[in-house]
Amino acid sequence: MKITRKLTLAIAAIFFTLNTPPVRATDTAKSSPDGAMAAARAAAKGDGLLEALLIELDRSKAQLKMDQVQSPYYIEYRVNEVDDFGAEAAFGAVRENQHVHVRVLRVVVRIGDYQQDSYFGRGQGETSILPLDNDPIALRRQIWLATDSAYKAAGQALAEKQAALKQFSADPNPVDDFAKAPPVIAVEPAVTLKMDEGAWRKTLEDVTSLYKQYPDVQSVTASARFSAINEYLVTSEGTVTRNGKTTYFVQLNGSAQAADGMRLGRSPAYMVARPEELPSRDALITDAKTMLETVVALRQAPIVEEEYRGPVLFAADAADDIVASLIGQNVLGRKPQLGKPNRTTGPFATSYKTRVLPNFLTLVDDPTMKDFQGKSVVGNYAVDSEGVKSQAVNVIENGMLTNYLVGRQPIRDFLTSNGHGRAAPGSFPGPSLGVLLLKSSEAQSPDALKQKVIQMVKDQDKPYGYRVDTLGPGNSPRLLYRVYVKDGHEELVRGAVFNELDIRAIRNDLIAVGNDPLVSNRTGGAPTTIICPSLLFGELEVKRADTSKDKLPDYPPPPLAK
Repeated sequence: MKITRKLTLAIAAIFFTLNTPPVRATDTAKSSPDGAMAAARAAAKGDGLLEALLIELDRSKAQLKMDQVQSPYYIEYRVNEVDDFGAEAAFGAVRENQHVHVRVLRVVVRIGDYQQDSYFGRGQGETSILPLDNDPIALRRQIWLATDSAYKAAGQALAEKQAALKQFSADPNPVDDFAKAPPVIAVEPAVTLKMDEGAWRKTLEDVTSLYKQYPDVQSVTASARFSAINEYLVTSEGTVTRNGKTTYFVQLNGSAQAADGMRLGRSPAYMVARPEELPSRDALITDAKTMLETVVALRQAPIVEEEYRGPVLFAADAADDIVASLIGQNVLGRKPQLGKPNRTTGPFATSYKTRVLPNFLTLVDDPTMKDFQGKSVVGNYAVDSEGVKSQAVNVIENGMLTNYLVGRQPIRDFLTSNGHGRAAPGSFPGPSLGVLLLKSSEAQSPDALKQKVIQMVKDQDKPYGYRVDTLGPGNSPRLLYRVYVKDGHEELVRGAVFNELDIRAIRNDLIAVGNDPLVSNRTGGAPTTIICPSLLFGELEVKRADTSKDKLPDYPPPPLAK
């Protein structure tokens, strides 16, 4: 049913309050831009920041004109209001405690047109910090200054861009600079943090006090970072959004060195969208003890001396890291630099409509998903940072790369956004993951995969295979176990790296996956979620890492007793 201008205004008047159900992202403005903006003004009543943004947007549209510089065809104001609590403890004492409240404004002014515009170099926007109170004059003056600066930068950027293009006889990648998108009105209730700062500081102290029970461990820390971010977006196209997200992140860290100097560490982490999903104080202490006992066990574990080539089983925790690094970052549709003929950048730049995974695997990015098997996912969102509704995208179907994740900066064959333009506070948007889910038509149980490893190494006349529990930086194993053919028992080992664990291996050597998908919520510029089961590679090389530079401390630590 077509939404008329009067109906749009009525919806705004009824629904845009914090005490009633919000207008959802599905309420795309189907009326004219003027009608959408009228509805937005009704929505802004009572929100001083949103009112100031809309007033200045109207003034900028009407008055922003400089001699010998085109008027803007597009203006965008994005504000991230961040409420952030962070605390960290080490050795039983708090060493960091801060609570930050800040409003970050980013202004983008585009001159030219959708086909070719000024979004280049300095023309990609200006960032400023806004006042926290809702003094309308203070807010509007700061917005005005940032807008004026962004407009001037856009004029210079367009001239520089046109000069740069002259060195090419023809643009080898002729796609528009900016994709059109329908205006969206989606004003959600603002979110707030729910926590007891004092209780969490005490919990972090108690957790890290465990160092006294583990004299061989060099360092024990625990940190908490809780954030509530309300993002505002208003554009000259008629889009007005306000949506909020909360994330709760807790991390434990324990590290030590083996007698030969090799550095060893464990860092279990918990990230959720709802505070009630975080582990309790007692559960964290139990997990910290397990972490520290594992670090102690690693000190005594045998080192990987030999080279091994054969099957390797990655538990779901480790598999999430592989999918994030080898696939997730390569399905983002980034526009190449001026003069480059490629469709996009990265290892999958020339892989469109070719096989990049085994044919029993499918990969979907679905930011509309709020939960998975009862667990919250932090990568979900209703509207992206460019004012486009989120949508599920089948990125890889039966092993074939069929889509890239794109925002409003088009790439060849992908001329409109599929709702994946996201940004950290103060930065410009780019294509980003939301909730990335790897699915298989031939999933097996973890026990079946382990038995498969045993049978494979037995057929190859090897004494054992390998199972990876967790990975560290660079996809190096942090918890690696030998799985013995004789009786299936596992032995913890240390000091290994993988050779040739790359996109070729995940395409050709990945032979089976589990039925045990694990939710991995991740921090970053914009929170993302990876959901992946365990993965079995038929052949990988495992060899010893170079740790020759690791040295033990020159003298012992202070005594534990006062």
